[in-house]
Amino acid sequence: MDAAGEADWKIGVDIGGTFIDFCALEARSGRVASLKVLTTPDDPGAELMTGLTLLAEREGLDPSRVSRFVHGTTVGINTIIQRRGANLALITNAGFEDMIELARLRMPDVYSLFCSRPDQLIPRDRIFGIPARMRADGSTTREPDIERIAEAVATARRRGAEGIVVALLHAWRDASQEAAVKAEIERIAPELFVFTSAEVWPVIREYERTTTTIMNGYVHPRVAGYLTALESRLAERGVPARAMLTKSNGGLMNAAEGKRACVNMLLSGTASGVMGAAWLARQAGERQILTLDIGGTSADFALIIDGAPQFGTGELIGEFPLYVPSVSVSSIGIGGGSIASIDERGVLRVGPESAGSTPGPACYGRGGRRATVTDAMAVCGWLGHSQMAYGQLRMDVDLAREAVADLAAALGRSLEETAQAILDIAVSEMFVEVEKLASRSGVDLRDFTLMPFGGGGPMLGAMLAREMGIRRVMAPRRPGVVSALGGLVADLRGDFIRTTFVDLSADALAKLCLVLAELEAEGRSWLAAQGHHGALALQFAADMRYAGQSYEIEVPVEARWFETADLRAIAAAFHELHDAIYDFHDPEGRIEIVNLRLSAVGAGPALNFPEEAEAAGDAIAERMTPVFVDGARRDIALYARADLHAGSSFKGPAVVAQEDTTFAIPGKMVAKVDRFLNLHLTFAE
Repeated sequence: MDAAGEADWKIGVDIGGTFIDFCALEARSGRVASLKVLTTPDDPGAELMTGLTLLAEREGLDPSRVSRFVHGTTVGINTIIQRRGANLALITNAGFEDMIELARLRMPDVYSLFCSRPDQLIPRDRIFGIPARMRADGSTTREPDIERIAEAVATARRRGAEGIVVALLHAWRDASQEAAVKAEIERIAPELFVFTSAEVWPVIREYERTTTTIMNGYVHPRVAGYLTALESRLAERGVPARAMLTKSNGGLMNAAEGKRACVNMLLSGTASGVMGAAWLARQAGERQILTLDIGGTSADFALIIDGAPQFGTGELIGEFPLYVPSVSVSSIGIGGGSIASIDERGVLRVGPESAGSTPGPACYGRGGRRATVTDAMAVCGWLGHSQMAYGQLRMDVDLAREAVADLAAALGRSLEETAQAILDIAVSEMFVEVEKLASRSGVDLRDFTLMPFGGGGPMLGAMLAREMGIRRVMAPRRPGVVSALGGLVADLRGDFIRTTFVDLSADALAKLCLVLAELEAEGRSWLAAQGHHGALALQFAADMRYAGQSYEIEVPVEARWFETADLRAIAAAFHELHDAIYDFHDPEGRIEIVNLRLSAVGAGPALNFPEEAEAAGDAIAERMTPVFVDGARRDIALYARADLHAGSSFKGPAVVAQEDTTFAIPGKMVAKVDRFLNLHLTFAE
């Protein structure tokens, strides 16, 4: 709030495949406003201006009073999935031109005889090897050949290259050769943009370092162009707040960095959803959460353990692994717009093809003719009881019935039975993916609460929980905009890494302490460059392994352990985590530290969201409505979410309709509203 006491608005925005979501907080009153607007694939960013206009008209938002603007976007990941990125060239060491094709010699599906590798983002005729060699210890045996660099650049230009990626052997140890090659390219071809692997992600292992840099360069022109246009449009609307972006690691960075470090925002939307869910869970006192984020094209799952999201590397971006730190999310091509079809064997299938926002599900009335999961929900009677997407859409159940009727006729089943079959298949596909996630993580999902969000999460969440034996479900007050909320509550977070590749020993401590000091200085400098001068946290970790192993595990460590030469504490942390993951540890084994990591976190502003005093009482249904549930059409209670107050309770089966989604509650469940207006479901005995 400014000196005159006028409203101070903070806005979180997330763009999905079908809708762009807004979550705005007026700091003075604590009032929360939310909104969904259909995306405009042909004019990215136009929907943002539409949303700001609607917020101004409906909520009285004054753009000049926006003090915080956080944006998550799918521009980067869509660029890779759709193969619409920059024409790149790669300069590497002579003899290593096939490195990205060989990768790690793993096929995408080891059980398929017909499996093939995806086409690389850089074709082989734009990959150039130059004479240059550095040893693993950092000593140089041959400097880069300047004439060969010029030849490679000239050929790359002729073949349409817009930018060049430089990735040389052992640049993690010494980046001087890559820097020299970049300087020469910029001298002779200033119109080409250049990224080196050491400046993008300076980690050991050439393939991981190279492919990460390639993805950064591949999306750079589209991301940079989009962010430049975003800043221009915000300025035109009189928004004074500097645009901040959600990152794959669940944190934030400013738009200026986003234009360079594009690879760090490839999973911004999915990560933001998990961070928003974690914030809501902590607020409600929930510690163990399985998130279910269903949008128009996909369903994303993540685990929140002891109140904290889980992080990792190797998440897939389309067909390519991402090696920068990111929130661990598993995805499957099942969403509200997933299309149902009958294959050549006469079997009903759902997804991964999606109707998206254009034309969208048939019931949207925007030209869609093929049945989707949303259409199946409408045919069963779960949808069509309130306005959709804050009035952006009108539900036409008759169009949904027409779309499903084509499948029903081919299958020889009734309309409702076919619609229910579509929902059952969608749930079963998600069941398989969640089981994989639980097995990899070694958790018992019966100890977890399912939190469904996104436009489609509440539609299918309780059905999935029932099938999996998860006894508790928590639905946020505004599940359709949790990803937008995630950006609003996120902290600044920068990740930094240095490869050390030393034994854990007293002799290596001096070097390790020096690296830790360098990381800390880099982290503090990064936060300052982001404009942060408040509270911060420095979280250190080490990638460690037993000598002879070909993989590492990331172990949280304390800087003081290195400063005080407490080798026992460092080793114990590794042994304990190794035993927890693999049920084995070797107290006498020689330990190697491959990488040291730092996450520099700058705390975001404290936000106060409204809450209500609880007053026990039965919720009052708006009316009874017919729904096809548990194999028969029956009248069940319909509740308006706006009429549910803290302490209200009711029993399922029931429908809860609201402006951003519809909550389908099948079977015998007991529902209660908490003081933050979250809806908690518990399966009855």
